[in-house]
Amino acid sequence: MTKRKTNNATDIADKNFKKLSIQVSLNGLSFCVADTVSHQILNSDRVDFAQQQHAPALLHELQKLFDVHGIADQLFDEVVVVHRNAFFTIVPQALFQSDHLEEYLKLNIKILQDDVIAHDELETQEMVNVYVPFMNINNYIYELFGEFVYMHNGTVLIETLLTKYGNQEETVCYGYVGKNLLDIVVMRQKQLLLYNSFHYSTKEDFTYYLLFVMEQLELNTDTVCVKFFGDMEEDDPRYLLCHAYIKNISIFAPSPSDHLKFGDHESTTIDFTVLNTL
Repeated sequence: MTKRKTNNATDIADKNFKKLSIQVSLNGLSFCVADTVSHQILNSDRVDFAQQQHAPALLHELQKLFDVHGIADQLFDEVVVVHRNAFFTIVPQALFQSDHLEEYLKLNIKILQDDVIAHDELETQEMVNVYVPFMNINNYIYELFGEFVYMHNGTVLIETLLTKYGNQEETVCYGYVGKNLLDIVVMRQKQLLLYNSFHYSTKEDFTYYLLFVMEQLELNTDTVCVKFFGDMEEDDPRYLLCHAYIKNISIFAPSPSDHLKFGDHESTTIDFTVLNTL
């Protein structure tokens, strides 16, 4: 298994020019298959769980999803797995030591004996994202496809938002909304001010976490720009409650990658992090 080597075919004659991107979380799954020559989206699907799953059940759900689409029987030149969870911490690169990964996490989350700890480098920010991937998922993907790339959801979020939308002079607070999971990225002038992820059950929880972040960063609720994307609409109860406390909020529609062709597939139904790993 590897985090960087993505090419499963060493000879051009063996290539099938297809890439598979998968996002896994305890609240749902999604995947997308793209042709790497025509950049056409060939297949995609998404499943949201009624209740948060445990890791063993998550693997079972992924196997079921793959069976429906025959994914396990296909060949791919590239496979990417994005782990979306709150089992992470951001460490300044100057303080990072690869042999102390558990030390960075143990104050924030409970580390189990069989947990494997991984890390992604955020080179433009001189930071490192230290996290716990779902290793049963990684092992399953390796058994099916061989070597592949895996990374944390926060790594994709931060790098994509800073690259595509990081030029604003004012502070912008992005909320990537999923089922019972809210990722918050705050940035200004290509600098990351904060990234965190919160598990919520009610609209009050959702609003509290957003306001808490703004309070900690001393952001003015009358002026700061808050942009929601993912599973959020303007008539959503979560949105309406946030709007009661924060004036400048809106629904953000990230532009899909220019090189991708969606055909009959709707870009808005494919997870942001899945699209941005294709």
